[in-house]
Amino acid sequence: MKDDKIYVSYILECVSRIEQYAGNDRDIFMKSTLIQDAVLRNLQTLAESTQRLSDEIKNNHSEVQWRNIAGFRNILVHDYLGGINLNQVWKVIDRDLPVMKDQMSAILEGLEN
Repeated sequence: MKDDKIYVSYILECVSRIEQYAGNDRDIFMKSTLIQDAVLRNLQTLAESTQRLSDEIKNNHSEVQWRNIAGFRNILVHDYLGGINLNQVWKVIDRDLPVMKDQMSAILEGLEN
């Protein structure tokens, strides 16, 4: 469980960085390759960290889309030559990241109690 706490904390740190880099401004994200690279790197390490969580955490929190996160990670890591669809990445940032933040915050709170 100690490792789970470390990984969940790191996931939340990645979410915070992505929020800082991209803000809520799609135009800034789309225009800056620097921001895109920073966001993509944090999404990659965030997704990788979810793979390191214990089965117990994953089984106890089935509300989290673990398989979708793993699939997204595989696209980020292995399909970079095919081109990353920045519109899809923005959808993840805008739609999925806030949900993940709430879910990970709840998991962390449970681990701390």
